[in-house]
Amino acid sequence: MSTDRAAVQATLSGMSFPASKEELVSYAQNNGADEDTVRALRAMPPADYDNVAEVIRSVPLDKAAEEGQSSSDKAQQARQRTRSGLAEHQTEVPSNPIVEELGENRGS
Repeated sequence: MSTDRAAVQATLSGMSFPASKEELVSYAQNNGADEDTVRALRAMPPADYDNVAEVIRSVPLDKAAEEGQSSSDKAQQARQRTRSGLAEHQTEVPSNPIVEELGENRGS
Protein backbone atom coordinates (compact mmCIF):
# COMPACT_ATOMS: atom_id res chain seq x y z
CA MET A 1 0.00 0.00 0.00
CA SER A 2 1.27 3.38 -0.88
CA THR A 3 -1.01 6.18 0.23
CA ASP A 4 -0.38 9.28 2.26
CA ARG A 5 -2.19 11.60 4.65
CA ALA A 6 -3.09 14.12 1.91
CA ALA A 7 -4.68 11.43 -0.29
CA VAL A 8 -6.82 10.15 2.58
CA GLN A 9 -7.89 13.69 3.54
CA ALA A 10 -8.75 14.56 -0.07
CA THR A 11 -10.68 11.31 -0.54
CA LEU A 12 -12.79 11.79 2.60
CA SER A 13 -13.20 15.58 2.43
CA GLY A 14 -16.97 15.43 1.86
CA MET A 15 -17.68 12.42 4.06
CA SER A 16 -20.26 12.66 6.85
CA PHE A 17 -19.06 11.35 10.20
CA PRO A 18 -19.39 9.21 12.26
CA ALA A 19 -18.93 6.48 9.68
CA SER A 20 -18.10 2.80 9.71
CA LYS A 21 -15.13 1.29 7.90
CA GLU A 22 -17.48 -0.13 5.24
CA GLU A 23 -19.05 3.30 4.67
CA LEU A 24 -15.62 4.90 4.31
CA VAL A 25 -14.46 2.31 1.77
CA SER A 26 -17.70 2.62 -0.20
CA TYR A 27 -17.49 6.43 -0.19
CA ALA A 28 -13.89 6.31 -1.41
CA GLN A 29 -14.73 3.88 -4.22
CA ASN A 30 -17.75 5.90 -5.35
CA ASN A 31 -15.81 9.17 -5.39
CA GLY A 32 -12.89 8.09 -7.55
CA ALA A 33 -10.20 7.42 -4.95
CA ASP A 34 -7.07 5.74 -6.24
CA GLU A 35 -6.77 2.00 -5.62
CA ASP A 36 -3.95 2.37 -3.08
CA THR A 37 -6.06 4.64 -0.89
CA VAL A 38 -9.03 2.27 -1.11
CA ARG A 39 -6.78 -0.67 -0.15
CA ALA A 40 -5.40 1.29 2.79
CA LEU A 41 -8.94 2.06 3.99
CA ARG A 42 -9.83 -1.64 3.71
CA ALA A 43 -6.82 -2.46 5.91
CA MET A 44 -8.17 -0.40 8.83
CA PRO A 45 -9.72 -2.13 11.85
CA PRO A 46 -13.51 -2.44 11.67
CA ALA A 47 -14.86 0.39 13.79
CA ASP A 48 -16.90 3.57 13.70
CA TYR A 49 -14.74 6.61 13.03
CA ASP A 50 -15.75 10.06 14.33
CA ASN A 51 -13.60 12.17 11.98
CA VAL A 52 -10.86 12.14 9.34
CA ALA A 53 -8.14 12.39 12.01
CA GLU A 54 -9.22 9.05 13.50
CA VAL A 55 -9.15 7.50 10.03
CA ILE A 56 -5.63 8.81 9.39
CA ARG A 57 -4.44 7.39 12.72
CA SER A 58 -5.84 3.98 11.75
CA VAL A 59 -4.92 3.75 8.07
CA PRO A 60 -1.49 2.30 7.15
CA LEU A 61 0.46 5.13 5.52
CA ASP A 62 3.35 4.95 3.09
CA LYS A 63 6.72 5.03 4.90
CA ALA A 64 7.88 7.99 2.82
CA ALA A 65 4.70 9.86 3.74
CA GLU A 66 5.22 9.08 7.42
CA GLU A 67 8.56 10.89 7.34
CA GLY A 68 6.61 14.13 6.95
CA GLN A 69 4.57 13.43 10.10
CA SER A 70 5.28 15.10 13.39
CA SER A 71 6.77 13.00 16.18
CA SER A 72 3.46 13.20 18.02
CA ASP A 73 1.52 11.80 15.05
CA LYS A 74 4.04 8.98 14.55
CA ALA A 75 3.88 8.00 18.22
CA GLN A 76 0.10 8.06 18.30
CA GLN A 77 -0.16 5.92 15.17
CA ALA A 78 2.40 3.44 16.55
CA ARG A 79 0.44 3.11 19.81
CA GLN A 80 -2.78 2.35 18.01
CA ARG A 81 -1.44 0.03 15.35
CA THR A 82 -0.80 -3.63 16.08
CA ARG A 83 0.60 -6.31 13.85
CA SER A 84 -2.17 -7.44 11.54
CA GLY A 85 -3.58 -10.91 11.96
CA LEU A 86 -2.95 -11.11 15.70
CA ALA A 87 -5.61 -11.13 18.35
CA GLU A 88 -5.21 -8.53 21.07
CA HIS A 89 -4.07 -11.13 23.61
CA GLN A 90 -1.33 -12.27 21.18
CA THR A 91 0.28 -8.86 20.74
CA GLU A 92 3.48 -8.01 22.53
CA VAL A 93 3.06 -5.88 25.62
CA PRO A 94 6.01 -4.08 27.23
CA SER A 95 6.89 -5.54 30.60
CA ASN A 96 5.99 -3.66 33.75
CA PRO A 97 9.00 -1.78 35.18
CA ILE A 98 8.01 -2.79 38.73
CA VAL A 99 8.15 -6.45 37.80
CA GLU A 100 11.51 -5.93 36.09
CA GLU A 101 12.98 -4.24 39.17
CA LEU A 102 11.45 -6.28 41.99
CA GLY A 103 10.68 -9.54 40.24
CA GLU A 104 6.99 -9.24 41.08
CA ASN A 105 4.16 -6.72 41.24
CA ARG A 106 3.48 -5.99 44.88
CA GLY A 107 -0.04 -4.66 44.32
CA SER A 108 0.56 -0.97 43.99
